[in-house]
Amino acid sequence: MSNYFNVTFIGSGNVAWHLAQALEDAGHSVIEVYSRTMKNAKTLCDRLYDSTPTTSLDFSESKASIFIIAVPDRSISSIIDKLVTPPDTIIVHTSGTQPLTLLHADQGAVGVFYPVQTFSKKKKVINFSDTPFCIESNEKWVEEKLILLAKSLTRTVYLLDSEQRKTLHISCVFANNFINHLLTIAKELLESRNLDFELIKPLIIETVQKALEMGPENVQTGPAARKDLDVVQSHLNFLEQEPLVQEIYKAISSDILKSYH
Repeated sequence: MSNYFNVTFIGSGNVAWHLAQALEDAGHSVIEVYSRTMKNAKTLCDRLYDSTPTTSLDFSESKASIFIIAVPDRSISSIIDKLVTPPDTIIVHTSGTQPLTLLHADQGAVGVFYPVQTFSKKKKVINFSDTPFCIESNEKWVEEKLILLAKSLTRTVYLLDSEQRKTLHISCVFANNFINHLLTIAKELLESRNLDFELIKPLIIETVQKALEMGPENVQTGPAARKDLDVVQSHLNFLEQEPLVQEIYKAISSDILKSYH
């Protein structure tokens, strides 16, 4: 079994942007990139060695052996309905929350190739060697090939079913998306009072480091954890002019109180 594959990407967004370049760096060939707009497909292809941009989902003449669907979850079904691939190819999606069954069994070999990471084109380099990849497939031989593909990028590969992967993805939303939003709220609160976000960066770093080293449940601090209800109430009063932020503060503080008292 060859350790290197010809790959086609369906999508040119954040995941495809980083994953396609990483796969080429690992020795694979990205031979085609599909996007609904030719400009987006070309932009990614310009960063690859010899890849063809296209707006057609008819890949019946393609030389690719693996087709990676890296589009928003809401678009996967419509892509699948129109996608035409050669026989004996593997079709995978990269979604953390969509089931394997979203890929039609009559299309043959299907799987999931999910990197547990946050992606943005603004971030130039992603450290894939520390990024876990979660694999699921409908055939053993597909699983073996996807593991080979993943191990060319990372040291960490997990075999997870769709339900396990959905649990993982929800936890990622809490750990990444929600935390990032809370940091945005903190930044906006500071800037609204002419205070610099730099003031709390050491606190953020220490918070994350302690949570990773000791377990987040073991290092919780703050007025709610201390059951200092006077301070909690004074903060809520302070936030009266920002009711949505006030509700977030109240909901999280209430949950901390329940957890620690």
